[in-house]
Amino acid sequence: MNEALLRELVPAVIGALVRRGASFVAAEDAVQEALVEAVRVWPGDAPRDPKGWLVTVAWRKFLDAARAETSRQEREIRVETEPAPGPSEAVDDTLQLYFLCAHPSLTPASAVALTLRAVGGLTTRQIAQAYLVPEATMAQRISRAKRTVSSVRFDQPGDLATVLRVLYLVFNEGYSGDVDLAAEAIRLTRQLAARTKDEEVAGLLALMLLHHARRAARTGPDGRLVPLAEQDRGLWDTRMIAEGVDVLQAALARDRLGEFQAQAAIAALHADARCAAETDWVQIVEWYDELVRITGSPVARLNRAVAVGEADGARAGLAALAELDPALPRYTAVAAYLHERDGDLATAARLYAEAARSAPSLPEREHLTRQAARLNTRLRG
Repeated sequence: MNEALLRELVPAVIGALVRRGASFVAAEDAVQEALVEAVRVWPGDAPRDPKGWLVTVAWRKFLDAARAETSRQEREIRVETEPAPGPSEAVDDTLQLYFLCAHPSLTPASAVALTLRAVGGLTTRQIAQAYLVPEATMAQRISRAKRTVSSVRFDQPGDLATVLRVLYLVFNEGYSGDVDLAAEAIRLTRQLAARTKDEEVAGLLALMLLHHARRAARTGPDGRLVPLAEQDRGLWDTRMIAEGVDVLQAALARDRLGEFQAQAAIAALHADARCAAETDWVQIVEWYDELVRITGSPVARLNRAVAVGEADGARAGLAALAELDPALPRYTAVAAYLHERDGDLATAARLYAEAARSAPSLPEREHLTRQAARLNTRLRG
């Protein structure tokens, strides 16, 4: 049973039903039922044309649901000719589904859930496990999202920037349960990159690959967070890094720089250094300058302050940090790091402890707490 194939076929099958007159909501429900049927039937009787089989079965499911709803719908649907088994249409609807699922009327959480369901082919249970919420809660979230986009025409142009933002959100969720969301985001972004030559799609794919290549080194055997400077670079996936660099270079050659390309260039410079001491911080600062110019993002400015501290010294980094809002997430952690680099261990210890109290995740909280304890031990000694 090839589950990966099933998930890859989902967008095309939904699109086929929508083009035959089904609403997105009805099509998505029918395809999910067809997938359940495939899991039951295929192990003993695999079809020659998996997509054609899914389209046929999903269309029957849709017809059954429509007939059961009202007699009016039954009369309208019966004039349609059920598609005969055989080779399916070679029409690619994946890109439209991306745009539909990333509709601006949806909240980011709903857009992510709908994308994973309709484009990624994941079940509600899998998505709920990945987000560590009850399945009923996720089912409600997906149902609300489907109702929201139910009146959107399937052929309306979408906002590619919104699609990329949703995929970036999926990637940043990491992984839990039996679904690796980071790997799923890479799979979906590869799929999108195959359907559009946009430089920012390539930039996002490169960024994901370069970050994901360091995954094995991000935590120690005891589950502790390992900072980039302390990671065992021998654990980095060099083939994934090489692919990410190749994708990035091809995008940059088109000379249409965007934020994901700039972020990927920074990640590539980190990946290129054989050890932390060889990191080209001067060039990283230059790329952060580009990123700030493009986005004006306070988070980019915060990360730039760290890079300035590495390139020009802790005092320069603290000066750059002083220009930013202290309410920024991780501002206090950055301040602690730069004060430690500047030799002010007492202030750094206090700030590490303060940052730990507002850390967004347990691993980060534990890491910052250990940093504060380490400095306090040195001060007592």
